[in-house]
Amino acid sequence: MELSRGRPAAALPGMEAESPGEDYESLPTGASLSTHMTAGAVAGILEHTVMYPVDSVKTRMQSLQPDPKAQYKSVYGALKKIIHTEGFWRPLRGINVTVLGAGPAHAMYFACYEKMKRTLSDIIHHGGNSHLANGIAGSMATLLHDAVMNPAEVVKQRMQMYNSPYKTVLECIRAVYRTEGLAAFYRSYTTQLTMNIPFQAIHFITYELMQEQINPRREYNPRSHVLSGAIAGAVAAAATTPLDVCKTLLNTQENMALSSVNISGHLSGMANAFRTVYQLGGIPGYFRGVQARVIYQMPSTAIAWSVYEFFKYFLTKHKLEKRAPY
Repeated sequence: MELSRGRPAAALPGMEAESPGEDYESLPTGASLSTHMTAGAVAGILEHTVMYPVDSVKTRMQSLQPDPKAQYKSVYGALKKIIHTEGFWRPLRGINVTVLGAGPAHAMYFACYEKMKRTLSDIIHHGGNSHLANGIAGSMATLLHDAVMNPAEVVKQRMQMYNSPYKTVLECIRAVYRTEGLAAFYRSYTTQLTMNIPFQAIHFITYELMQEQINPRREYNPRSHVLSGAIAGAVAAAATTPLDVCKTLLNTQENMALSSVNISGHLSGMANAFRTVYQLGGIPGYFRGVQARVIYQMPSTAIAWSVYEFFKYFLTKHKLEKRAPY
């Protein structure tokens, strides 16, 4: 395999083309499994940590019956209020469990996606790029990703909530396991999959479609990866917000909200979550926190794709240089 030099791709109408002096090396098409996993792990950790404070705000804004002291009108206003009333580090509570989950989850996620994309494209489009293959590959990769991330999401979101009784990740894990059992860590798994499978299908199809338009030669072009990732994240996030609200309710088991509709014990099941959200907030209830979700996902997916493509390119080039005779 050779990393060839290529000319910049033609820009979309209204998008500034790369300057004539800039050219980029082609992205590797046959990177190893370890390269995909390493690049994916680094991308996943950065994606989740850089925008973590906004994720904390999103969790609170999706609360169906928030405490009067935890009602927010905007992402910036929410962050300012949380820091002022609860301390500078409060928006970062739970970030450590996210890092522990995101590394292995995204390593498997990107490795599975790349493998399935190539295999399915060969079958469906005889080696060419297939949007159907991209969507199916993204959906299958999600099964592995969510199996690892779901327990981390449960702990993270319980620690993000206003007046959370948990001070540390270990305290939260022990308390949830003792009072609700092991099943509590996977109570929202089916809802998570129901949300993330269409999310990732939309995400990957949009990303690959954008790359076809602004980077058809598939060169290592950071601007195109950032732009494609941001647009893909925004579209997918907005489209799947109702499912994310239901997932948050299942993960947090918001006591005030559940008791107001006479639900005792623990809420489980996507259908029950959908019904409860509608009872409490009507149609607008399904879109609580949509602004925070889009604001979180746009830079997150832009970071994930730009970091992933960089490490895939860098690691593959490094391996080829080591093999090359002097």
